[in-house]
Amino acid sequence: MLAWGREITGDLGTAERREWLCTNGIGGFASGTVAGTLTRRYHGLLVAALEPPLGRTVLVSKVDETVEHDGLARALGTNRWAGGAVAPHGYRELEQFRLDGTTPIWTYAPGDALVEKRIWMEPGANTTYVQYRVLRARGPVTLQLKALVNYRDYHGTTHGDGWRMDVAPVRHGLRVIAFEGARPILLLAEGAEARIVPTWHHGFDRVRERERGLDAVEDHLHAGTLSASLGPGEALTLVLSAEVAPSLDGAAAWRRRERHEAQVVAAWKRARPEARRAPAWIRQLVLAADQFMVRRPLRDDPDGMSVIAGYHWFGDWGRDTMIALPGLALTTGRPAVARRILETFAGFVDRGMLPNRFPDAGEAPEYNTVDATLWYVEAIRAYLDATDDDGTLKALFPVLEEIVRWHREGTRYGIREDPADGLLASGAPGVQLTWMDAKVGDWVVTPRIGKPVEINALWHNALVAMAGFARRLGEPAGQWEALAARVKAGFARFWNERAGYCFDVIDGPDGLDDALRPNQIFAVSLPASPLPQEHQRKVVDACGRHLLTTYGLRSLAPGHPQYQGRYAGDQRARDGAYHQGTVWGWLLGPFALAHVKVYRDAELARSFLAPLADHLADYGVGSIAEVFDGDAPFAPGGCIAQAWSVAETLRAWHELGAAEMLLAR
Repeated sequence: MLAWGREITGDLGTAERREWLCTNGIGGFASGTVAGTLTRRYHGLLVAALEPPLGRTVLVSKVDETVEHDGLARALGTNRWAGGAVAPHGYRELEQFRLDGTTPIWTYAPGDALVEKRIWMEPGANTTYVQYRVLRARGPVTLQLKALVNYRDYHGTTHGDGWRMDVAPVRHGLRVIAFEGARPILLLAEGAEARIVPTWHHGFDRVRERERGLDAVEDHLHAGTLSASLGPGEALTLVLSAEVAPSLDGAAAWRRRERHEAQVVAAWKRARPEARRAPAWIRQLVLAADQFMVRRPLRDDPDGMSVIAGYHWFGDWGRDTMIALPGLALTTGRPAVARRILETFAGFVDRGMLPNRFPDAGEAPEYNTVDATLWYVEAIRAYLDATDDDGTLKALFPVLEEIVRWHREGTRYGIREDPADGLLASGAPGVQLTWMDAKVGDWVVTPRIGKPVEINALWHNALVAMAGFARRLGEPAGQWEALAARVKAGFARFWNERAGYCFDVIDGPDGLDDALRPNQIFAVSLPASPLPQEHQRKVVDACGRHLLTTYGLRSLAPGHPQYQGRYAGDQRARDGAYHQGTVWGWLLGPFALAHVKVYRDAELARSFLAPLADHLADYGVGSIAEVFDGDAPFAPGGCIAQAWSVAETLRAWHELGAAEMLLAR
C-alpha cells in the first residue's frame, strides 16, 4: 500500500517531506526521512527511553553507507550541511521505498546491483536493527557503514568541540561510552570488521528545525566504521543498542518483529468482525496505534502502561491518553492493555484530578487540566461497554466517586461546580486548562476561563456514566441521575439562538464567548448528549459549514478576527495559531460520529474519513499528523504521528460500521 519509486525518492525535497517511524513499546524510537537526511533534532536510529517511557536520549544519529561493487563505489547516505551544501547524494541511488507493516525498507540500485535496507526495533528493548541484503549483484558487494553517534536529550543540540567519547573494540563491533556514568552504546554486526574512527563531523543542517525557528546546526561523532563483503542473497545485520547483551541474530530478530505485528493485527480481527472488509489503510492504522502504547513501570506497579501522545516530542499526557485509549486499545481488540492503562492512571488521581502530563526529566506530574479526568470517566465507560468487566469497575468506582466529589466541592485552578446551575466552572490567570492549551511565556492564547462548552458536555456525560456504573454494581443511581438532569437543564444556557450553535464559553470574564469553535461537537458525539435533537443537528451543520476540512476541523472559524490559516514559523507564531484556526485531525472522528447521530447515514459519515487514506502516504508515512493548516491545501504540521488522530479515526471508522449494520436492520 505504501510504496514509491523514483518519482518520490529521486527528488530530495519530496523524499525529505516523508518521515518514517519505528518504536519499541517502552517510549524509544527510531525515525528519519525517506531521503536519509536528518531534518529534525528528533531524528536518529536509536532514540532510547532510558527511563521508560521517558528519558529519551539520542544515542545513534545515523549510519552513512557506501557500497562498492565491480570497482564502483557509491554512497547511499545523504546529508545536508550548514551553508546549503548537500553531500553525498545517496538518494539518487534509491530506486524504491516502502513500508512493511511499520518497517521502512529502502531498495538502492548502485550500478547493476540491488541492495535492500530495512530498519526495525526490538519490542521492549532499546535496540535498533538495520539489515542490509544484496538482492542482485554479479559478484561480491562491500558495505562500509559509518556509525555517527551522540548522547543528548532528544530536545537538545550537540556541538562536539572538546568532547572525547571512549570508543573501544568489543566482540563483533564497538562500544561507545560518551562520559563517565553514561549508558554504553553498542555498535555490533556479526561477521563485520570494525574500525575505530573517533572524529566529529560538524555542521549537519536540520531544515525542519530552521523552519521552526530553532537551533538548526548540530555535530555528530563518527565513532567507527563497520565493513563486510556480501554475496548475492546474503545479509548483514547492524545492531545498535543500549542494552547489555542484545541478540545479534538478525533473522530471529526480524521474526520477532513480524510476530509482534501479526499478533496486533490478529487481535483486531478477532475483536472486529468487520475487519475482514476493512481497507488496507485501516489495517495500517491498527499497526500505527500499537506504536503509541507503552510500558510505564512504577515502583509499586511494574506492569504499568501509558500512551505516548505523539512522536516525536510528546511524552505521555493524561488528556491525550484517555481520549486515545478507546481507539488505540479497545477498537483494536486489546482490552487488557486498556485495563492496565486505566489502573495505572488511577494511582495518579490527586484531589480528584488526573495529571495533564509527566515531564520528560522525571519531575512531579503536572495537574493543570480540567478535562483529562472527565475523559478518564468516558474511557472507563467505553472499556465496560467493550468488556462487561464489573470487577475492574468495582475496584475503580471509589476513585470515580472521589473525582466527582472533588469536582463538585472544588479543586485546583478554580475547577468547581456552580451551585446555581450545576455546570462546571474553571480557570485561573496564567493557566491553560482545556485542550486548547497553547501558552507562550505568560501569554495564554486561548484561556477559556469560565464554563467551556466541551467541559460541561463531558461533565454531563460523566454523571450519566456514573448512574450507569451504580446500576451495574447494584448501588443507588438516583443521586447521579438527578445531578445529570440538573446539568442537562443548565446546559441550555450554552445555546446561541441568534447564531444557531453553542457559545464556546459562558460566564467568562467577558461574558459570553460566541466564537465558533469545534469544542461543541462533543455535545453531540459523546454517548450522553445534553442537547435536544434539533440543536444537535444545527451544531453539526455549523461545524460542517465553517470548520470542516479534508483532514479535520478548524479550531476557529475563518472570518473571526483572530483566525490564523497557517501553522508555521517560530514557536510564538506556531503557538499563536495552534488553536486559532489550525486544523486538528483527531476531531474528524467525533464529527463523523456526530453526523451519523443526526443524519442516520453511516456511509455518508464514513466519507468524511476517507481522505485520510491518502494522507497516510505523506508526512509521517503510515500514520496521521497532529495538525494541518486551516487554509487549503491543508498542509500537515506538528507531530508526524499523533495518538488521538490515529485513535479517533480508527474508533469512528469501526463505530460507523456498527452503526451501518444497525441502521440496515
